[in-house]
Amino acid sequence: MSTTDVLIVGAGPTGLALAIWLTKLGVPVRIIDKATTLATTTRALAVQARTLELYSQIGLGETIAARSAQLTGPNLWVGGSHRARLRFSDVAVGLTAYPFVAVFPQNEHERLLIDHLESLGVTVERGTGLESFVEDTEAGSVMAVLQKSDGPTENCEAKYIAGCDGAHSVVRRAIDLGFPGDTYEQLFYVADIEATGPAMDGELHLCLDTHDFLGIFPLAQKGCARFIGVVSPTSNPSPASTPRDLTFDDVRGRAVEEMQLGDIKVNWFTTYRAHHRVADHFRKGRAFLLGDAAHIHSPAGGQGLNTGIGDAINLAWKIAAVVNNQAQDSLLDTYEEERIRFARKLVATTDQAFTFMTRRGWFAGFIRSMVISYIMPVLFRLRAVRRRAFHGLSQFIIDYTDTTLAGASAPSGTVKAGQRLPWVKIDGQDNHGSLAHIEWQLHVYGTASEQLAAWCKANDLRLTVFEWAAEYGSAGLVKNAAYLLRPDTYIALIDGKADSTNIEQYFLKRRIGLGSR
Repeated sequence: MSTTDVLIVGAGPTGLALAIWLTKLGVPVRIIDKATTLATTTRALAVQARTLELYSQIGLGETIAARSAQLTGPNLWVGGSHRARLRFSDVAVGLTAYPFVAVFPQNEHERLLIDHLESLGVTVERGTGLESFVEDTEAGSVMAVLQKSDGPTENCEAKYIAGCDGAHSVVRRAIDLGFPGDTYEQLFYVADIEATGPAMDGELHLCLDTHDFLGIFPLAQKGCARFIGVVSPTSNPSPASTPRDLTFDDVRGRAVEEMQLGDIKVNWFTTYRAHHRVADHFRKGRAFLLGDAAHIHSPAGGQGLNTGIGDAINLAWKIAAVVNNQAQDSLLDTYEEERIRFARKLVATTDQAFTFMTRRGWFAGFIRSMVISYIMPVLFRLRAVRRRAFHGLSQFIIDYTDTTLAGASAPSGTVKAGQRLPWVKIDGQDNHGSLAHIEWQLHVYGTASEQLAAWCKANDLRLTVFEWAAEYGSAGLVKNAAYLLRPDTYIALIDGKADSTNIEQYFLKRRIGLGSR
């Protein structure tokens, strides 16, 4: 029988991110995937700014940014005419090192993560699936049976098992958790193409009028794009045909006629149905659900892949703390507490947006045309609207305020415990540099007392002090306050007095080892 600390089932971006963060935190893992080869095609494209910030912890943020097409807002089309070019770049610059949406196909994304994981000494075990598992409460472990595609079964004992195995999760079924939600009635298609025409200019183009939805997403290679659209009922070549019988020729009419595309070469085409579901729970005993195993949503906003990676990073440092005897098991309950509320909100909001974009009928189409032609361009003239749009798209709106791990906040300042640490760049240097260390740490903007510095050193807690500047105040930070940061870079506590006693009490109250990494 083999043993490990964490058995990760599924080697998509969520499982790979979990494996990387756990490995960097010194936790032994096995990561398995029943697929014998890496996928060469994929639907997921968008990597949001918050994900790139988190990837900067492991040195991959800049790598993905450099390899991707970068979007700063959509072009909106109605009836074959370009109606609006919406941009959020003016409000995004200065908020983050990544003021854009990175378009980076999931198969390339996975290859990058696999290479990084292998550099850490861990290899994905392909052709190996999870057959079953049971929890042994007395031993404090799970006993899993693994099935290799080219051999016999294998028994594996792990302290925890992580289901990163998609919408049809074996882990979720094994722990008998419900997955309520529904399937959208529309049939969607995805195509990677090479073409010429006005919509092949390296920007995002959305057609949202009286016809069916069509999105054209640029890829990094010039003249290449990803098409995502709704298959019209009239597209089926015959009543007896199935979605598998469809080809790009069956759906290309609108792209050619209204978007004036020419010289089209199709590199890949497929159809699929979209779902919106959230599992009843994200944890049961020693089993956890992450990514599509825990929640699936419409393609609206490109949030799914990013949410799964956020799940992985949230859970990784908590498992590491428990495995290394630096925290009680109760810390693991905060994974579901923090992530499930965002998943539910995300599914609800993307469902509303997607329903609006894809609802059929002349009246729904008329309303979309009016909104796109007249209302959206006016709204986007307002800086507050552009800022809100970017915050939502980038996942900066994710916060853990009013949860177990959110401590007190300073009475002044707009930043609260549980939120993302604002990014501030002064004279070429930004305040996120120290976050490359995946550990608890302290920031002070202004002056830190000698007593605080000595206390941090004695307790192995990294302290970074920034000379006060007006830019920090503009970002909502408080002069001379102490900002306790979690290993996943979210703010745990803001102490206006920068008193080490208050910081120590934070750890004691939550039974977390002080300075645990």
